Amino acid sequence: MNRLVMAIFGLVLVLPWPGRATAAQRVQVTGEIVDTWCAITGIMYGFGTAHHQCAVWCAVGGIPVSIMDDAGNYYMVLKIEGDDRSVADPRIVEIQTHRVTVDGTLIERDGVKYLIVDQVADDRGIVNMTHDEYGIQPFGE
Repeated sequence: MNRLVMAIFGLVLVLPWPGRATAAQRVQVTGEIVDTWCAITGIMYGFGTAHHQCAVWCAVGGIPVSIMDDAGNYYMVLKIEGDDRSVADPRIVEIQTHRVTVDGTLIERDGVKYLIVDQVADDRGIVNMTHDEYGIQPFGE
């Protein structure tokens, strides 16, 4: 792991926040890539093609991205493979609203699941076709 990831681990585990973090563990998570703000608040209730363009804008703007699994759990992505900058990275934008399976490291603190993605093991693209008659809403047109 690079120094940034180790620094994040260190801060998460030692900062005097309420509660304690669980020990980091290796996981594989499958679900839809969503923008955390809209998905959790329900402000723009929609997933897949119905929310694709907004999800891209949120990711580009730096809104944290999560993976929502089939059980409705959210895993906030702190880092994605090959990214040494931040979560506002072109790689995460490219897979917004896609159904993916990822391998990574999970840390949980106060009920929030944080995920450091080492590898996108499977990318099925956008499978949640909620705009069947229109297809995927294009970005930037």
